[in-house]
Order: sequence, then C-alpha cells, then structure tokens
Amino acid sequence: MHIQTYLNNLLSSQHLVSYLFWLLTAVGLLKVTEKCGQKSFLTFIPGLRYLPLGRCANRRDESYRCVALEIVSTLLVQAGWMVPEGSRAYYVLIVAAMVFSLVLLIYMARVIDGLRLVFGKSRVWLVLWIFFPAVTALLWGFGSKYQPVRKNTDTNDDLLAGTVPADIDTDIHIENLPADEGLHIHIMDRQVKDGSKTRYLLKDINLAIPNRSLVLLLGGSGSGKTTFVNAVNGYEKANAVITLNGINIYENYDKMKYRLGFVPQQELMRMNDTVLRTISDAAMMRLPVGTTAAERRQKVDAVMDTLGLTAGKDGLVAKKSGGMKKRISIAMELVSDPDLFILDEPDSGLDGVIARELFEKLRSIADEGKIVLVITHTPDRVVHFFDKVIVLGRDSGRVGRLAFYGSPDEARAFFGKNTMEEVVMSVNRKDQGGEGRADEFIARYAALVRAAQEKTSAEPAADTEARKEEPDHE
Repeated sequence: MHIQTYLNNLLSSQHLVSYLFWLLTAVGLLKVTEKCGQKSFLTFIPGLRYLPLGRCANRRDESYRCVALEIVSTLLVQAGWMVPEGSRAYYVLIVAAMVFSLVLLIYMARVIDGLRLVFGKSRVWLVLWIFFPAVTALLWGFGSKYQPVRKNTDTNDDLLAGTVPADIDTDIHIENLPADEGLHIHIMDRQVKDGSKTRYLLKDINLAIPNRSLVLLLGGSGSGKTTFVNAVNGYEKANAVITLNGINIYENYDKMKYRLGFVPQQELMRMNDTVLRTISDAAMMRLPVGTTAAERRQKVDAVMDTLGLTAGKDGLVAKKSGGMKKRISIAMELVSDPDLFILDEPDSGLDGVIARELFEKLRSIADEGKIVLVITHTPDRVVHFFDKVIVLGRDSGRVGRLAFYGSPDEARAFFGKNTMEEVVMSVNRKDQGGEGRADEFIARYAALVRAAQEKTSAEPAADTEARKEEPDHE
C-alpha cells in the first residue's frame, strides 16, 4: 500500500511541475556549459549534471562531492518510501536524507559561486541560482549578455600551479646583510586551496637585497613573478618572513604600507585632472594621517621635480605622452617616499629612448637609498641600469622557485647566455619556446649558495687553527 502511494505521488500534478522545472534547468545548464566550452548532455542526468558544471566553474572537486551526495540523498528518500510511514526506520532515513541534502546544498553553492566568478557576476546571482535554478539557468544559457569573462583553467591542469613541488633541495638562507638593513625575503611557500587540493605557487625563495639597489625580476611564464611581488609587498601574504630595514612587513603592515610603493602596469589615474592635482590627491591618500598641508606640498614639489613634471604640472593627464603618463604613475606612489618601490612593466608601450629616460629616473630613485624592484619583458635595452637580477623558474612540479640571484654579469655567466632574454628562455618550458631547464638551474643555484656559505664558514675556522699553530715568541 505504501509503495502504491509512492507511485501515485510520482504522477501527481505537483511532481509533474517539478519535472518540468527540472527539464528547463537541464536545458539552461546545457547552454551554459556550451558557452564555457564544456557542452555535455550530462546536464539531463540527475546528479551527473554537476560534472560539466564543475568543469565550467573550475570547481571539479566540489562537483564530484555533489554527485555523490545527491545520489546518496536520493537513495535515502527512495528507501524511506519503502518502509512503513511513522516507523523508526522511516524517520532515520528521512533525517539522514535531510542532512545529506544540506551538505549537498553547501557544495552546490561552491560550484555555483565558481560559475558566478567565471561569468563575472555579483553574489546576488548565487542566491538566484539556488532558489530559482530554472529561470537563472535559462537566462544565463540563452542570454547574449551572459558570457564567461574568465579563462577556464580547469580544462588544462598543466596551466595550474602544482600540488607537489619538484624534489629539489632549495632550503637555503642568504644573510649577506645586517638584519636591520635592506630587504630580507624568506618565503617558505605560498599556497592556495583548490577544492581539496593544495597548490603551491612559490617555494623556498630566500634572498637579501641591499638598499640603493635597482633590481630586475625575470621569470618564465607561470614562474610566479606577480605572486612573488604580491607576497613581498604584503598584498597576498605567503608563509614567509619579510623584513624591510629590520621591520617585519607582515607584522607591522599598518605602519609599513606607507613605506611600500607599487606601480601596476595599468594606468590608474583620472585623465581629466591636471598633473599637479593628480599627484596632490595621491599625496592626500598615501601620506600618513597627521601630515600637514605644507608637508604635503613639499613632498609633491620634490617628487615632481625629481621626475621632471614641474614644467607641465598644469596640463591635463590625458594630453601627456605615454612616457609622461608613466612618470605621473610613478610620482603618485613615490610621493609617500617609500623605502621599497615595485613597478610592473613601467616601460610597456614605450620606445627605446623614452624607456631609457624612465630607467634613468628609477636609477636616481634607487641611488637615494631606496630599493626599486622592476618587472619588464624587454630587459636587455636597460639592463645596464640594474644592480641585481632575480630569476624565477617554474619547476617540473609547476611551482615557482628561485633559479638565480646576483648581478647581471653573474647571471650571464651562470646561465651561459649573452642576454637576459636568453636567460629567461633557459628556464622557460619547451612548449613555450624555452629550453625547459628550470629544474637544473634551480638545483645549481641552491648548490652554489650552499658551497659559498660552507666556504665562508670554513675560513674563520681555518684562521683560528692557523693562529693556534703560530709559535709563541715570548
């Protein structure tokens, strides 16, 4: 009798409406997955619909859990119909089904949240997907304005950071500076969670940069240059200890953020303001609370004079040349007088003459006692301005590691190359036109540092023994 009731309920008008909404949702999801390049008719199969959706959303692990949870919760509901209603077994099965359904909702929300990010939509859509899946799926699937805005990296796992770093002993420590001078970087690792996986973006990057240094940051594709920069300036903290002139950046970030300057590749400034107003507004935001108006004006005037902006200070930013706009961007950060200054491709789009003029300014900024760290994809035309070169390589486990740190001449000798672009090709992957020798140079550099440290530590011991063996002339 109980089974007959169950069968009657399946054919009730209420269930027929549910089937209709389920079908509409499946159709909408089919179109959504097609837009993501993951078109699959699995969207019409209960539970399995999460598989293509998870690939679209870069939430593959969560989608597997959704499949398992929906199958289990469905089986528990079906089993509940097979036992006498009101019995203890009935309530146990129903409660268990509710628990599994709740957990399913959590993982489903994670998948939908990933899809929301891929399509560049706000969190409001997460609620709409959960409560009105059919309408939302049809809207996103058939609406022309709903298109993915992020690259789907889940389809090519080789593009993702690795979960197991290559077996290379790179646990070295460079302490060639007093602890209270310069920039000391000790990054044990930088990890991110990808579902149940832990991915390593960086591992074992240790170096010390003296003040008054202009430093070139090089690396192959995916080597972690941006991640490294963000870890150093505290924007995305790593498992690390980073000190600037003896002060821990992470532990004292509220104080140290005024000592750090970062100029991104994009020009983030109002084009319809004058140069003077643009830099003055930056001073208002960048200088510590308590700075007087006279002090701000003095800072602005000094920075504009250093970068050659004084003569055209009343002109609109939009009317300036590409090189002048780069200088204005630099001035907006330099006005806070940072000790560490980081620039991401400041010479992008500039011809050789303008680029050299810009790096002459950066050289003068470093000579004032600051550390200037630069990422550029055209290093050879300005490499003579740099004191140091940092080379990052992506190891065979797809993890960013330190492949070299030293002067440009030392870099050429270490890699056996004539140019910095050839150096980068040495550590770049073969499928990206490189030589694929990142592991080799990462290991060689670590061994080189350890050998130098052992030699340094052995020399004082040898001097001590020599003094002991000297005859006593008294």
